[in-house]
Amino acid sequence: MLTRKEALARLQEEIKAGNPIIGAGAGTGLSAKSAEAGGADLIIIYNSGRYRMAGRGSLAGLLPYGDANQIVVEMAGEVLPIVKNTPVLAGVCGTDPFR
Repeated sequence: MLTRKEALARLQEEIKAGNPIIGAGAGTGLSAKSAEAGGADLIIIYNSGRYRMAGRGSLAGLLPYGDANQIVVEMAGEVLPIVKNTPVLAGVCGTDPFR
């Protein structure tokens, strides 16, 4: 597992080399594993990923179908044990009055 300092250094190296930083959205551990194997620089989890994996569109994440932040916490439990060397970012709902 990378430290924050190591992850940042790797991203800075990519920028210095003139390469784009590629972030891949993951809805499950399998998609996160595939993104990491494919060379993604970052893996991003957010509640609409769960809806897409269920066959719904991304805009479902904006509708009140569930607790957006709890969904991301559950997804993290699926993704974090799988990803070994790629930083994982979590999208949160900043307007949730209960968190």
